[in-house]
Amino acid sequence: MHRFYAAKPPSGNSVIIDDARQVHHIREVLRLKTGEAVAVFDGTGNEYLGTIEKTDKQQVCIGVTERKPAAVRPVRITIACAVPKQTRMDDIVDKLTQLGVDAIIPLETERVIVKLDERHKAAKLHRWQKIAQSATEQSQRGAIPLIEPVTAIGDVLRRAADYDLKLIPTLAGEKKHLRDILAESKPKNIIVLIGPEGDFTPEEVAQAQKAGFIPVSLGKSVLRVDTAAIAVASYISLAIT
Repeated sequence: MHRFYAAKPPSGNSVIIDDARQVHHIREVLRLKTGEAVAVFDGTGNEYLGTIEKTDKQQVCIGVTERKPAAVRPVRITIACAVPKQTRMDDIVDKLTQLGVDAIIPLETERVIVKLDERHKAAKLHRWQKIAQSATEQSQRGAIPLIEPVTAIGDVLRRAADYDLKLIPTLAGEKKHLRDILAESKPKNIIVLIGPEGDFTPEEVAQAQKAGFIPVSLGKSVLRVDTAAIAVASYISLAIT
């Protein structure tokens, strides 16, 4: 069964999809017709089953036959990831969405090579939000992760009190193993900082520790940014389920 995102909540027993890209995909690519069964999710965890009642070039109307309540996740995961070179942040957003991460913060650190002006930050944010929406449709999850604007590490550290487990994988200094930390704690809201290719600076690590972040090891290998982000999200997701 095909599955689509509807930005607007149901009105009565109908859901309207009016996003031009999705309408084109339904009508011209999939060529779905009136009466065909589909699933719709609203991005907050709710899902609706129904059939296509009407299509035109502007919108698709779906009659709702069943409503599924939002699933409640026991642990919320936020990954604040340094923005890497080229288009690898696109892949990070896609993979972290599939892995069930709840929020993604593109991170600016001292050693981040990619420096974006405000116009490019806004364009990148819009692109990443679209990627997260598509990955949510594909992976059958109910909620689209929150994709935040590109944020300086200092601003993230100032919000540290919002999380009850704060982790910072780093190459230098004394570190705990991620496995041991998760085994001895029962967090409800986790944030992980993923540094750039050259790692965090000693000053950034010190500031993070002062804010309550625990330095952790991801093993003996030196991982690229995208690999580290995906490895951490995968491990935490498996460990808490």
